[in-house]
Amino acid sequence: MTTLAIVGPGAVGGTVAAWLAQDARREIVVAVRSPFSRLEVETPAGALSATPRVITDPSQAAAVDWVLVATKAYDTAGAARWFGGLVGGHTRVAILQNGVEHIERFAPYVDVSRILPVMVDCPAERVTSQDPSVRRIRQRGPAKMAVPSGPAGADFAALFANTQVHVAQDADFRSQLWRKLCLNSVGAFSAVLLRPAIIAHHAGVAELMHAVIREAIAVGRAEGAQLDDALADRIIEGYRNAPPDSINSLHADRLAGRPMEIDARNGVIVRLGKRHAIPTPLNAMLVALLEAAT
Repeated sequence: MTTLAIVGPGAVGGTVAAWLAQDARREIVVAVRSPFSRLEVETPAGALSATPRVITDPSQAAAVDWVLVATKAYDTAGAARWFGGLVGGHTRVAILQNGVEHIERFAPYVDVSRILPVMVDCPAERVTSQDPSVRRIRQRGPAKMAVPSGPAGADFAALFANTQVHVAQDADFRSQLWRKLCLNSVGAFSAVLLRPAIIAHHAGVAELMHAVIREAIAVGRAEGAQLDDALADRIIEGYRNAPPDSINSLHADRLAGRPMEIDARNGVIVRLGKRHAIPTPLNAMLVALLEAAT
């Protein structure tokens, strides 16, 4: 029996928890502030239901084989408060977050040799539930992850062997993270305009999105990522092919009045751009507009 704890069962964490809970060889616990009794996730493959053990206080935690952190990047300290109980002598900690600084964020809280950074691409969103004891999530498309090649990555991928979550091991993991960051960078337009994915069909917005991605590509290349020139076109095409009412997490957080992952998604491009003397004026503009909107 493999024991796993999911810290932060929101849209992504809840979807991952539900998929893992379908395998009787996995014992799942979720660490959360607000308790619930059941997860219900509508996936492209059908409905999933799960009743994992729910803990709401670190004093209730016991050591597990794997801790999967799926909180927002800005809540790193909040996630780490669970480590005292959940992290034992053999525990590995997988970071399922946005951005490119997974290890840097958590190095102050856990030995870096235990940390496995994970690139997550899981289009999912929380759905309002009339029953507060039920947490409902809609998974709109395929769930994909990437991890660095190696023993830890292989063991992580094995956790999802009997699910429809695809986990790839990649020797060039840095490029995987930067490709996802390029995708996330233009989600800021929806958060600024309070419009879903359909905005990518506006020619002027699409041109600005291209420019924002090109800034991210330049910085990513300076950081050692392999990013081709056609990436911006593929990302815009993906937005245009998405359901027109799709809402990314940055947009959803602004609508709900929650903090936003501004720094992990656009701020990091600006910060690292300054390190490499690469101008990133459009990403800086998006950061300023979103900060002003909070």
